[in-house]
Amino acid sequence: MKITPLADRVLVKPVDPKEVKKSGIIIPDTAKEKPQEGEVVAIGKGRINEQTGQRVPLEVKKGSRVLYGKYSGTEITLDDIEYLILRESDILAIV
Repeated sequence: MKITPLADRVLVKPVDPKEVKKSGIIIPDTAKEKPQEGEVVAIGKGRINEQTGQRVPLEVKKGSRVLYGKYSGTEITLDDIEYLILRESDILAIV
């Protein structure tokens, strides 16, 4: 797979939450929520500052685990693997 996000966009592979909770209850697929945590697979070069014309590098790095908003980004499928492309501003935290 060769994909490079543009500007301040990030390619994230969602991480599935654990299927069994601490209490031993198994959550069926139909009751699961969308994952809100993922691993950064690729990053863009950063956005360009309009005032100075300089490129602003991204804070996240490839391999970082991040938390993002529930309905953020665009879902895509590459090589039968689901990914999410989102802007760096949609990322809430680095875990």
